[in-house]
Amino acid sequence: MKHKKAPNSVDVFFADCHTGLNRLQVEQRQNAGLSNTAPASLSKTTGRIIRDNVVTPFNFLFCFLALCLLAVGSYGDILFLGVIFLNTIIGIVQELRVKHELEKISLLHVSTVTVVRGGKYQDLPTEQLVRDDIVYLRAGNQVPADAQICEGTPEVNESLLTGEAVSVQKHLGDELMSGSFLAAGTCLARLTRVGEEAYAAQLVREAKKPSRHRSEMMLSLDKLVRFIGILLIPLGIAMFLKQYLTLHTGLSYAVTSTVAAVIGMVPEGLYLLTSVALALGVLILARRHVLVHELSCIENLARVDVICFDKTGTLTQGTLEVNDVLPVRGTKEEDLLRLAASYLQASSDENTTAQTLRAYLAKWDAENWRRGSEIPFSSSRKFSARCAPDGTWYVLGAPECVLPPQTPEFSQLESALGRGLRVLAFAKTNHAPVHDRVEEAYPIGFFFLSDTLRPDAHETLDYFHRQGVDVKILSGDNAAAVADIARRAGVRNADRWIDASSLSTEDELRKAALEYTVFGRMTPGQKRILIHALQQSGRTVAMTGDGVNDVLALKDADCSIAMATGSDAAQQVSQLVLLDSNFSVMPRIVDEGRRVINNIQRSAALFLIKNIFSFTISLVLLFVAMPYPFVPLQISVFSFFIIGAPGFLLTFEPCYEKAKSHFLRTVLMRALPGGLTCAACILAGMAAGAQLGLSTNQLSSLCTLVIAYTGLLSLGTVCRPFTPLRIIILCLMCIGYSLTIILFGPLIGLVSLPQQTFGVLAGLFVLSSFLFWLLCRLCTFFTTRRRRCPA
Repeated sequence: MKHKKAPNSVDVFFADCHTGLNRLQVEQRQNAGLSNTAPASLSKTTGRIIRDNVVTPFNFLFCFLALCLLAVGSYGDILFLGVIFLNTIIGIVQELRVKHELEKISLLHVSTVTVVRGGKYQDLPTEQLVRDDIVYLRAGNQVPADAQICEGTPEVNESLLTGEAVSVQKHLGDELMSGSFLAAGTCLARLTRVGEEAYAAQLVREAKKPSRHRSEMMLSLDKLVRFIGILLIPLGIAMFLKQYLTLHTGLSYAVTSTVAAVIGMVPEGLYLLTSVALALGVLILARRHVLVHELSCIENLARVDVICFDKTGTLTQGTLEVNDVLPVRGTKEEDLLRLAASYLQASSDENTTAQTLRAYLAKWDAENWRRGSEIPFSSSRKFSARCAPDGTWYVLGAPECVLPPQTPEFSQLESALGRGLRVLAFAKTNHAPVHDRVEEAYPIGFFFLSDTLRPDAHETLDYFHRQGVDVKILSGDNAAAVADIARRAGVRNADRWIDASSLSTEDELRKAALEYTVFGRMTPGQKRILIHALQQSGRTVAMTGDGVNDVLALKDADCSIAMATGSDAAQQVSQLVLLDSNFSVMPRIVDEGRRVINNIQRSAALFLIKNIFSFTISLVLLFVAMPYPFVPLQISVFSFFIIGAPGFLLTFEPCYEKAKSHFLRTVLMRALPGGLTCAACILAGMAAGAQLGLSTNQLSSLCTLVIAYTGLLSLGTVCRPFTPLRIIILCLMCIGYSLTIILFGPLIGLVSLPQQTFGVLAGLFVLSSFLFWLLCRLCTFFTTRRRRCPA
């Protein structure tokens, strides 16, 4: 044990790697602030949630508009702030609900590590570690803080830090960086830098942060808001000057009508709708024990058309059993089992295969091989090796990776592989494996293991087939065996399988990615290339996995899903984690993504109707000697009954069809008929009113009735095909809008209309119906034509 002076009050202490720190030493480091405290939580605080919902550009704009109304004495018109206040409260309440639920469920997902303290091994949350702690790491564990190896020669993958997929062999005294993970082997290591001092602390946080690349939907909304923001201020100023200086409407009316126009052009509820819908999606998934790391994956889920499964832990339960043993070349079965027991008892491998064989061979007396050299198993080389006391090397792994291609015993394995059994060769050689190659090895026996299918695998895969989602199986096991398991699980085209080790170039693998369904003997790098090939062909790819060998593919997939029972590294890079490791929840996850995005697309069209007709009318009236016909409250009532309330209620509607791409185009095509119809009928109503000599208030009332009728027409179209919930929503909005006009007409600036306007109003309703039908047909025609001719 050694002491070394540290820059703080507690010396660096080199504890014995099998004893570790004692309780007093741990407390000293905790009091000195040398705990492995996690960086500040990435989730929003309550204060930030309130601030983000209250302090927005749109809210500032609305407050400014309210001050303008107060300045001219138009006190009744500032009631539009009530709708804005309600929107803000809804946003805050929903985000706080999600925050509470995620914090509660995150307690089930605390990352732990094995630490040596007082000579005892114990599992502790990573935040309870301190500097100088001795930690025990095995394959799949992520290094919790910067450390130095005290014992062991593990292979470490630093791809999360460097981007390089090649594992690096580490030796006594070598450094381990936080954020890297063990690809093979085990080790004991002393923590040297913890918490914020860790070299890769920021990079570890990046692995958990939402992606810097915003989703298509959010990018589309950003573009829309930027476009509106650029036009809004100059258009508003021009409208005010035109009405006040040119039309001489008076300051009060110029201000109120300009405020109404600006309110109509602002999609104030669109961001709220999107945020609330996504937050509710996260909340629903959390209640199903699915932890969401990235909000953007909700949208990607809705558009997934290819899903790649790793066989272990998804199609199968991740447990194995030994079915048979085959000694060869004169080896007696008891000798084979004794040699294998000695090999496994000395091995540092902790994967499922090693644990299954170790348990199977536990009854056999094992020799002590622990002093010999070892090459631990890794998913890239497909074997492990150890040197026996007599200098002979024994190798355990995939037959095709351990034995020469011409090995005659291969013919005896075909029947087992055809039944979906996993076959391991146990061989010996006089040469140590070099560069992941085994030379001049010959078999002494084979072990046959079987996977257990998940009982819900067939039903789950059948769901994806019905939904038009292609399923591909990526595995490091024998291709024929994986294909048989895939066939039994119900994977379509499971007979289209290929051994990925036979694909020598990236081009061959990219071509195979589009032609085959089952891939065996895949390396981690090949899985990543296959994901890229599918994405480059225009597919939206989801990837599920639980092992270290899945990390690279998970990181690059459009939507990545990890099992909580899998490796720490797989969970760190994935966007979703199934806390129950329940494969059967996958259909519900995809359904939830589709429900959220489809409902956002449907409701967003309602928001743009108001923006389209407000912009159109404002632009036209800049060149026509007529005042803007609405006051703020009339636009606010329209927003509530045609947009806000139904848009919010429709986000709860079940809608599980595959989401369409091109978010903004899809939404605009749905909104154009209603928006342009409103604009045309308002302008026609203003022209007719001018001919009849209607007053400004009468003209405003006429136009309010026109947009109410057209808005309800648009809402009815959005609600198609009708369901009980949609019919209820449509009826409630019709009744609510009608009662507001009848009971609170004077409050929102409505006056009685002269009898001669009833015929005009009826004509405008007929015109609105015809124009709306015509524009709907035209938009459908152009949309269909574009799909047929994408170029």
